[in-house]
Amino acid sequence: MRQGSATIRDVAREAAVSVASVSRVMNGHVSVHPETRARIMAVAQSLGYVPHAGARSLSLSRSHAIGVVLPDLHGEFFSEIVRGMDREVTARGYHLLLSNMHADAVLAAQAVRSMRGRVDGMIVMAPQLDTQALDEALPPDMPAMLVNSSPGVARAALRIDNAAGIAASVAHLVAQGRRALVHVSGPPANIDAEERRRGFLDAMARLAPEVEPIVIAGDFHEESGGAAVAMLRARGIACDGIVAANDMMALGVMAALRTAGVDVPGAVAVTGFDDIPLARYLGLTTVRAPMAEMGARAVARLIDALEGGELRPEAETIATELVIRSTTPGSVIGSGGSL
Repeated sequence: MRQGSATIRDVAREAAVSVASVSRVMNGHVSVHPETRARIMAVAQSLGYVPHAGARSLSLSRSHAIGVVLPDLHGEFFSEIVRGMDREVTARGYHLLLSNMHADAVLAAQAVRSMRGRVDGMIVMAPQLDTQALDEALPPDMPAMLVNSSPGVARAALRIDNAAGIAASVAHLVAQGRRALVHVSGPPANIDAEERRRGFLDAMARLAPEVEPIVIAGDFHEESGGAAVAMLRARGIACDGIVAANDMMALGVMAALRTAGVDVPGAVAVTGFDDIPLARYLGLTTVRAPMAEMGARAVARLIDALEGGELRPEAETIATELVIRSTTPGSVIGSGGSL
């Protein structure tokens, strides 16, 4: 082999490692075992491989940028996802190009199109788009990772186990003697909201079949949590537990209950979903979805594929965990508490 003509794939083959591992070593990342690093460097030297970032980017038309399209850029949920993405791209020598679609199919397609030619791959979170709209928005030749999006699109994907998370909240409250449970759901046509609503109804049918479950529509914003409490009080609907579909609505529920003089958790227990940083400070029992880790995982899978790996059209499910704090009591209670 002519000195200097070796490629990164030649080095990976001779060192019996992945192209991604060679790339990490050549970019100075520390996430490679010392013995593997030494072997890769020895093979690169013996083959005369000399990485040239400028030439590599030019020959492959690479920008070393990852496009990220989110429904919104506001709020702790999205900031946590972006934090995880930013941590991973920094470690891998890439950067992010962010855009949002404001829950609109036309704007989603515009946001995706605006990134063509500017990014090497994309991460798209579009829980409100149906399969057809999402499929049409994604360029077929663009490597892409989907996060919490329609399961019908044949792309690599990461998904939160929404149903299991909500079921854990219901089981926790039922085990404490709570039966009159209300679910404050997310916006209609949102895949996360629908899976959490269905998870609540299925869990109630299984764990408290004698009770008619109540679902009040929300929109994932704090104000709709307060509006749900106002509706319950106006209609005289008694409940002893409120299972909100996300933390922001749960915080709105908590504020409205306390303003009305309703004891939390004595009279009404409250749970959320996501475990945003604010939930930890306010003692909210919630379902932890590892948002930063999910963002980092999406970036890692995409960059591994861009650097010679494979991006299979398979969904990876991210497990959730119920975190019990002060908005639910720690022991079994009787039936005395209610809104």
